[in-house]
Amino acid sequence: MSLPPSEIPLGAMRFNSNSQKLEYWVGSAWMQIKTFSPNLDGGVRGFAAGGSNPGYTATIDFYTIPTQGNAQDFGDLTLARGNGMAGFASRTRGVAAGGFDPTANYKRIDFVTMSSTGDATNFGSLTSNREGPMGLSNETRGIAAAGWSRPNSNNIQEIDFVTIATAADSLDFGDLITPTNYGAGAASPTRGLLIAGNIPAPGDMYNRIEFITIATTGNAQEFGELKQAHQYTLSGASNSTRALAWGGSTVPSTDTPTNIIEFITIATKGNGTNFGDMTRAVKSAAGATASSTRSVCLGGNSENIIEYVEIATQGNAVDFGDATSGRNNAATFSNGHGGL
Repeated sequence: MSLPPSEIPLGAMRFNSNSQKLEYWVGSAWMQIKTFSPNLDGGVRGFAAGGSNPGYTATIDFYTIPTQGNAQDFGDLTLARGNGMAGFASRTRGVAAGGFDPTANYKRIDFVTMSSTGDATNFGSLTSNREGPMGLSNETRGIAAAGWSRPNSNNIQEIDFVTIATAADSLDFGDLITPTNYGAGAASPTRGLLIAGNIPAPGDMYNRIEFITIATTGNAQEFGELKQAHQYTLSGASNSTRALAWGGSTVPSTDTPTNIIEFITIATKGNGTNFGDMTRAVKSAAGATASSTRSVCLGGNSENIIEYVEIATQGNAVDFGDATSGRNNAATFSNGHGGL
């Protein structure tokens, strides 16, 4: 027997067998719960913003991850810059943070609205000058971690965060275990991975994986190690369960580029596992993005190559299409990555 209206707790929920809908009680009536899926304009979009080849560019490329094809021009950053930027995004807004440009704006953060096309808008500034930071996010919070400090020429240990929906300067989140630069970031909705990079001693290898809980603040903790030591300029992307680390350079004496792709299960601490190979060896930072099923990697080696893999399987990358131009060290992000 149904409760009389005066005895129904505010916010109570029920399933209406007549309408086949969920409803909640507002105190005087039952209201239908509305659900929706975001409009991704035919599929998840991937982006590559800025970069170098070898000069710096402001160009932003975009492509539709579920369908192979060439990238298209989206617009421009507020400044041409490269040498490594942190890229992260919500479902609506994509952000590029840090990097190097000749006017010394190493702290700059730009954003775009990903469902449209057009030029970027200034978002704010990082807490310090940095190139080569790692980027990751969930739906609400973006992270820019580590990097290389100009003009001080030292690695950075600090982790910054921003609220993606609110344009403002970044705030301090905590510290990495070890200062590094040019590593890779990836995330689930709750956990962020900070993968490898170049540690302070010149030429040393750094295959450590660290993690943070994105919704809190605090220092990073040890997660595991990559199977292959990647020194720097690797790229990361993920769906909600698996992170991929693409390329990077190995062997400190020769700084050798690699075609290795590794995967990491985000929810469980542990080491990287071999996934497959890229279509070519890449040292000069390619940029990876992801949807829930597919990871796409653009550029590197000043090439315009785009390649992809299916995240749930293991295997080698295959050709996706071409970027609008060859580039290295772009900020990359998507509106369907694993942190959302």
